[in-house]
Amino acid sequence: MVLKIFFPQCCNLADSGLLVGRWLPGQQSAVVLAIIHFPFIPAQVKTYLGELRSQSQVDLAVLGSWSLPKDGQEGMDRFLDDLSAIFPGGRWLKLNREVGRRGFSCQVVRRDTPPAPESAGDDTDCDAEDEVIFIHYDQRKVMLAELHAADGHDPGAQAGPSELRELFWTVAQSQPLYHLDRYDEGPLKLTHWQSDGREASIVVELMKQASVPVCLLLSCMLSFWNQLLNASILNVWPVHFVSSKLSTCVQLSYRTDHLQTISSPSRAVRHTEFMRKANIFVSFLLDVALGLLLVSWLYRENRIGWLANTLVPAADHVAKELQELLQWLMGVPAGLKMNRALDQVLGRFFLYHIHLWISYIHLLSPFIEMILWYLGLTACLGLTFALSVLSDIVALLTFHIYCFYVYGARLYCLKIYGLSALWRLFRGKKWNVLRQRVDSCSYDLDQLFIGTLLFTILLFLLPTSALYYLVFTLLRLVVVLFQGVIHLSVDLINSFPLFAVGLRVCRPYRLAEGVKFRVLCKESGKPLHLMMEINPLKLSKVLKSYRMPTYSCYPRDSWWALCKKLFVGELVYPWRHKGTKAD
Repeated sequence: MVLKIFFPQCCNLADSGLLVGRWLPGQQSAVVLAIIHFPFIPAQVKTYLGELRSQSQVDLAVLGSWSLPKDGQEGMDRFLDDLSAIFPGGRWLKLNREVGRRGFSCQVVRRDTPPAPESAGDDTDCDAEDEVIFIHYDQRKVMLAELHAADGHDPGAQAGPSELRELFWTVAQSQPLYHLDRYDEGPLKLTHWQSDGREASIVVELMKQASVPVCLLLSCMLSFWNQLLNASILNVWPVHFVSSKLSTCVQLSYRTDHLQTISSPSRAVRHTEFMRKANIFVSFLLDVALGLLLVSWLYRENRIGWLANTLVPAADHVAKELQELLQWLMGVPAGLKMNRALDQVLGRFFLYHIHLWISYIHLLSPFIEMILWYLGLTACLGLTFALSVLSDIVALLTFHIYCFYVYGARLYCLKIYGLSALWRLFRGKKWNVLRQRVDSCSYDLDQLFIGTLLFTILLFLLPTSALYYLVFTLLRLVVVLFQGVIHLSVDLINSFPLFAVGLRVCRPYRLAEGVKFRVLCKESGKPLHLMMEINPLKLSKVLKSYRMPTYSCYPRDSWWALCKKLFVGELVYPWRHKGTKAD
């Protein structure tokens, strides 16, 4: 039978004392957490361990004795051995560190049987029934690490996943044990990872104290903001519809949810809750920092005025290019013979819309600089707000292209569905609306004649409508592609787990995927000593595990469904859907 003893590195050179730890349930393993040094009173040790059990919910006990030979402590070993009768337990570990040797010896004394006699010489080891393996671990890293191994394979050569999880949980839950160090003026002196003094930061403690009133104030402001958003006037159909299509309103709602999460006064108990809050907080800080940099760039050297003076000529240039494109389509585009009458009607109809659009732009030109000046201030809320405003501005400036696309798509879709219905008429079929299927049907001569006449008209008018639909669909896809890049940038800032990635880069042991072992000391007749090292979680798994959910701007249809919609002339809306979240 193999007995595994997890021993902290910080206790390798500790003075003689009692081993405090826990026997892992269902495992032949013991976890050593600290060493209590002499002088102490056994009753005080029992009282102290009872208090720790109630605080940490960990079944802490005295596992045995630890001996490090020193001058003037010749009788310490016998004194520690006599304490085995005071502290109850099934087994008593007697660890002895030998001077000038890397490893140390072990003897396991069973309480229910007479203690085994020690063998002569320096090779005093362990019971004949137990083979002992010492696994040294970094107590601080194991306490701060979060084990992510969720699969069933054996992540280590010596310990299974359940045993590892018990080890990590025991070390993490025993934090009250680490509050007492050897510099305290209490009756007990301990050696553990914080024995040289508690690891703390005055700045962090001050920030923790200041965060409580700040979170309460922020929670009150957010509750008032939510009541304002839920007002009846904002739920009227036109206002609600328009706000659900504007990227700025969607981003405002998303950031409101984020602020409610990080300003919650309740403490994050689980690791996932803590990481989610930390990722949101760091993402929010980065977003605001980038937004302030953008504001400082925009309002320096009157760049807002330069953008306003560039916007109107750019809109005029786009309108002029569209006019030339329509005039090209009204002629003989690429040598194609179009229906002259329909071509002229569609061309003049679209040219009139362009004329209205140019008039609208020039009507707003005196106010554009002031509008951009105020819209630029939204970057103080974050770079994502500035990008969302940019997406809305692009949508407004290209509204005429969207109208052209809708007109062309509706006309093309009407002809496609008309031709498909008339084609079923020729074959003696019809579409059954109730049963959603094609049924047989008999038609008279007049219906066939009118159907043939309409089919011929629609078929010869289809190329002209298809050409206009193709051109304006391509223009619309260019605009949608540009807006898609903006939305992807916003989603990247919103959902990227920056804190988790930084933790993985700076302190990789905090996010553990498993462990690995290397041999520290292997001598004949002596216990095997292994060093347990933490395997950090892969970066791809960090992104997958801690990526925050976001309101996705990706199309919900597959590529095949999207191509089918474009072919038959159905409208493709790239708007975000507020109720749709993607993980």
